[in-house]
Amino acid sequence: MKKFSVILFAGLCLMGCNSATTVKQQPAANGEVLAFHVDGLNVTWIQDNAGERLMPVRLFPEADSALIDSLGVRNGVPSSVSTFLLQIDGKNLLFDTGLGGTNGNLERRLDSLGVPASKIDYLFITHFHGDHIGGMLKGDTVVFENAQVYAAQPEYDAWVTNAQPGQNAQQINTMKAYEANLHLFNFGDTLPMGVVAIDAKGHTPGHTAFQRGRLLVVGDLMHGAALQMVNPEICASFDADKPAAVESRRRLLQYAADNNLVLVGMHLPPLKAEDFK
Repeated sequence: MKKFSVILFAGLCLMGCNSATTVKQQPAANGEVLAFHVDGLNVTWIQDNAGERLMPVRLFPEADSALIDSLGVRNGVPSSVSTFLLQIDGKNLLFDTGLGGTNGNLERRLDSLGVPASKIDYLFITHFHGDHIGGMLKGDTVVFENAQVYAAQPEYDAWVTNAQPGQNAQQINTMKAYEANLHLFNFGDTLPMGVVAIDAKGHTPGHTAFQRGRLLVVGDLMHGAALQMVNPEICASFDADKPAAVESRRRLLQYAADNNLVLVGMHLPPLKAEDFK
């Protein structure tokens, strides 16, 4: 089985990316946010969850006990709930919105960066799980009032168009609240600001990765990177279509390695400045 050579953090820096990535001074303490450059792109990792987050190993039923012990993750696999801010030509692009409610810290941390929710121009959604769209509403109020929102047509169809009565209330209510500014795309489309939508289905029917230059945002491609980088065929119980999730994971990891991309994801371990040294 091929192993992928990477440095693990909230973004995975693949195949010698240090030569093109540099870290700015952290604009907030306690590892909550970290800004870095990727070939001139201004990127900021924002941790939405508070404190440490560990994924229980029971969520990875295919991982054998020997592997878990050899990696030292018996007490949990390091993870996070992360979002990413990309700033291009004076525009603010946000990828996912975290948990929202009392458990989410995205709004406060955007404020600390001087980029309040009202200044987000584009919102790109990897998929419709609650820890990715939860920050879009505060009660029934739209949080990102000036943002144009982009989501995959297959994801919208699965959660909204084809929803059974009484199901998917959060997804339906959120998409309806943003209806006037909602744009549905297909895999392979080039979206505003040169962002390309890439097929990453498996975790959900319309799960999407986004690429801009050498930055690749992969959403929930991995929930337990320490395990899944060693064996990409290990799935989290959250993956709806496991064979498709494995295919997407292997394909995108290989694509990132082949093209010397900086791969970041929403449940990878917290980002640290020393990871770039």
